[in-house]
Amino acid sequence: MDWLTRTRSNRGMAQQETSFRDLQLDEVKQLIDDGYHVVDVREDWEWNKGHVPGARHAVLSSILANPTGQKFEDKTIFVCQAGERSAVASEMAVALGVKDVVNFRGGTKAWKDAGLPLDKP
Repeated sequence: MDWLTRTRSNRGMAQQETSFRDLQLDEVKQLIDDGYHVVDVREDWEWNKGHVPGARHAVLSSILANPTGQKFEDKTIFVCQAGERSAVASEMAVALGVKDVVNFRGGTKAWKDAGLPLDKP
């Protein structure tokens, strides 16, 4: 049994009860303007090429290796390059009890393609 299944089982959560919102660029941009936290789960080399302004960096492999060692705020948007890895992080955050979790479907690719600015470390 993997960590996520065990956590759901311990909390009495069925898979279908574990949910997060899967949103596109316009909705995500509005939530960022409204004060949501942003966590970028891409690898270091991807992060260094540019990330959503104000984002915090937490590599997905680190989250998977030590999920209970991660602290995520309620009202968090997870982002990666296109939305797949961030969906995994979103699911884990919900299983850890984080409320109002959003997966940015389209990710930094959609952000960049829209001509929005990217920060670099």
